Amino acid sequence: MSTEEKSLNFIEQIIEEDLKNGLSKDKLRFRFPPEPNGYLHVGHASAICLNFGLGLDYNAPVNLRFDDTNPAKEEQEYVDAIKRDIEWLGFQWSTECYASDYFQQMYDWAVEFIKNGKAYVDSQTSEAMAIQKGTPTTPGTDSPFRERSVEENLDLFERMKNGEFPNGTHILRAKISMNANNMLMRDPIMYRILHSHHHRTGNDWCIYPMYDWAHGESDYLEQISHSFCTLEFLPHRELYDWFLNQIYDENKVRPKQREFARRNLSHTVVSKRKLLQLVEEKHVTSWDDPRMSTISGMRRRGYPPMAIRNFANTIGIAKRTNLIDVSLLEFCVREELNKSTHRVMAVLNPVKLVIINYPEGNEEWLEAENNPEEEVMTFRQVPFSKELYIEREDFQEEANKKFFRLTLGTEVRLKNAYIIKGESVVKDENGTITEIHCTYDVDSRSGSGTEASQRKVKGTIHWVSIPHAVEAEVRIYDRLFTHENPDGNKEVDFKEYINPNSLEVITGYLEPSLKSAEIGERFQFQRLGYFCVDKDSSTEKLVFNKTVGLRDTWAKVESK
Repeated sequence: MSTEEKSLNFIEQIIEEDLKNGLSKDKLRFRFPPEPNGYLHVGHASAICLNFGLGLDYNAPVNLRFDDTNPAKEEQEYVDAIKRDIEWLGFQWSTECYASDYFQQMYDWAVEFIKNGKAYVDSQTSEAMAIQKGTPTTPGTDSPFRERSVEENLDLFERMKNGEFPNGTHILRAKISMNANNMLMRDPIMYRILHSHHHRTGNDWCIYPMYDWAHGESDYLEQISHSFCTLEFLPHRELYDWFLNQIYDENKVRPKQREFARRNLSHTVVSKRKLLQLVEEKHVTSWDDPRMSTISGMRRRGYPPMAIRNFANTIGIAKRTNLIDVSLLEFCVREELNKSTHRVMAVLNPVKLVIINYPEGNEEWLEAENNPEEEVMTFRQVPFSKELYIEREDFQEEANKKFFRLTLGTEVRLKNAYIIKGESVVKDENGTITEIHCTYDVDSRSGSGTEASQRKVKGTIHWVSIPHAVEAEVRIYDRLFTHENPDGNKEVDFKEYINPNSLEVITGYLEPSLKSAEIGERFQFQRLGYFCVDKDSSTEKLVFNKTVGLRDTWAKVESK
């Protein structure tokens, strides 16, 4: 690792200890092993950052290995999405691998297991097997097929491979012990019959390896030094090691499985099964709906990849599962976007403002800075005219002393423009204000250097010139769930907590510089929040997603 002083997490301590005990640094190799049965979510993002981060820290290769052992649920679409997500996060894998690359080798090893009396074909029903497996407090009982001859097992296993039997008629089990304390060691399944088209191997195979069998053996074939899993795989470690013991060559690197805790995110679910349910039941539009906890959803919403990486580094690696407040992720997003986005003006709840002493038909192009955080300041031109849109909440006819925006008889500055003073209003038959009339101080233009331009007023508001305004669809997203832990109570369906107000679609009016904004481009709408151009956008119709507000508004809501 770096020679800089740093506090090591327990995963790094494991690696450092192995290096001290003789593991050569050039033997370090890590992997990220997704199952291509859905889109990756924020929990996977943490695992990606862990494994690829270790690769960067130790200058070691990291394999991308797809656990494609269940063709009934896996699709090429998911493979492509996973690769796209990892690349978007800024990581590059050393070798693209698939468990299916090793199907023949795993089959050959299984045959050796049978020959050595370490595996047998079981022909019980799944219900019978569940009964004979016992319970955590009572031992299991041997299968009536446990003592089949080697010859019969070999014959049945080959016929299983050749597709002679329907699904569910036979399985291959490892012969370990039906009395083991760890129930996973009670003759676990190695292969099941599955007549299903595989996205890579087609119809070549009619039997598929179980994850526990494929996991360690794939690690071994790739010479992975450290195989990191989430905590639910801790009981599987004993089986991982037992399988390796049967094939391990001491001249090769022996993979080591170690576990870390999931980091769940508040107001979300991170189960692929439940995310799929949200999509299929149309609670959201797709896997990349900006309300989803998927990486593709966060990308579409406008989250920058470095914000997600910074979030993963901030929460770190732990041995206990805990719930991380989504506000921390949103803070990381704001921090990154504050550095990188141009400030622009947009009005999302408009009311018309007329400057009654501004020359009729006149327009000016005023200079506005793009981002005060830039090392070298850049500017753009924004048009100004007699009629503007301002936010309706930026005006009150009568207001208390703490209201620093526009009222009748008071002054505010229009951002990058002039100081104006509220004079009168026009209302419709319902008493709703339809126009605000004001006057402007001709000499107060921002940056002009005049004495009037340097006058201090209590408030500054944003605006958009009506003749130049670009109309856009703006999608205001809120948290998908109202409960901080929607999946926490197993007695309550998580969908009961879906926020009915998680999406509001409005029409906004933007400064004309945004007319050429490209899909995925991010901006700060001044005083409103961060927004990005959605993939539904076109030259005929701009569509923006709200990424995150300028501050955390949920903290106030939840404290009440």
